[in-house]
Amino acid sequence: MAVPPGAPPHPPASAAETVDTTVTTVTTVSTVDPLKSTRRAGDPPCDVYLTGTVFLDIIFTGLDSAPVRGTESWARGMGSSPGGVANMAIALSRLGLRTSLAAAFGDDHYGEYCWDALARGEGIDLASSRTVPGWHSPVTVSMAYEGERTMVSHGHEPPPDADSPDGGAPKCPPRARAAVASLVPGEGAPWIAAAARRGTRIFADVGWDDTGRWDLGALPDLKHCEAFLPNAEEAMRYTGTTCPRAAAHALTEHVPLAVVTLGAEGAYAVDGRSGRTASVPAIEVEALDPTGAGDVFVAGFVTGTLAGWPLADRLAFAGLTAALSVQEFGGSLSAPGWAEVGAWWRRVREVDGQDPVALRRYAFLESLLPEPTRTWPLRRAVPTIGFRRSL
Repeated sequence: MAVPPGAPPHPPASAAETVDTTVTTVTTVSTVDPLKSTRRAGDPPCDVYLTGTVFLDIIFTGLDSAPVRGTESWARGMGSSPGGVANMAIALSRLGLRTSLAAAFGDDHYGEYCWDALARGEGIDLASSRTVPGWHSPVTVSMAYEGERTMVSHGHEPPPDADSPDGGAPKCPPRARAAVASLVPGEGAPWIAAAARRGTRIFADVGWDDTGRWDLGALPDLKHCEAFLPNAEEAMRYTGTTCPRAAAHALTEHVPLAVVTLGAEGAYAVDGRSGRTASVPAIEVEALDPTGAGDVFVAGFVTGTLAGWPLADRLAFAGLTAALSVQEFGGSLSAPGWAEVGAWWRRVREVDGQDPVALRRYAFLESLLPEPTRTWPLRRAVPTIGFRRSL
């Protein structure tokens, strides 16, 4: 079945268009509440809880190729934005979920910028976060070229305090409908079990296992999770299978819902409780920068799950939001909101020759989308590092 192609991506910016320009962060509070029909008195104050490290991401764009050893490369543009766990937080908030983040912030200019961008610019609740005097913000430099990126990071663990001995997550996280956790092989996070005991639905991803063991038993918090969302390579290594779909089925022996991302082939999900499966092909777009696409996929899937959508709709929406995000440079600020989703849906139906079956795959969006306020192509200001001295 053909998949409706993404709306034409922005053309690559010229050198004149990508030179640094100081801009003001624009508040992007969502005009759509996807959980409106499910909200009841006594609900948790936040929809999704997150904890982790916030980086200042510095992104060099307009590189024609990877830097070559012993040479100097000039980028045609440079931007900055909050990164790390901020990618997920912004993606969730832009989709209309009330998002709470527990993180440490440095008391330097970078920390102040990230705090302001998250709290004021994106409406994220930072009541569980803290500013650490004398601690400098972690930084990641990302170089985007040929649809890929190379990153260099630097940072130190923040000092512990009484409420967050691990440097970030409080001992008892706030009540939330859901939480997203990044599992680390060989390590457990006490907040995950505490949140699960309070009825929070845990969605988990995982990073590469540097130990090479690929042992699901080394992920002790997986037993507290409702859904596990690894990529195909991770899923196959953890299950000892050679097929991503077989790996997804095998994972349901350990977690109720397994979602395996398949890159250019889309995604596949298995609900072990009902036996339902769903497979959605990827949307073909011109990828400018894949930074944060995995976080956006998870955010889209969490949104659909909390809203009670069918499994296939959740998978399709997650893939769509991830596809829209890779058409922009940067991690967190490339996350789409409902205006971008609506613009894509209106544009894609205008393209001649679309497969009507494929279009029906996304017809569930009709009842959710706001009235059009912008037309395609959408443009994004690229933020740069610019701080004004306090008066």
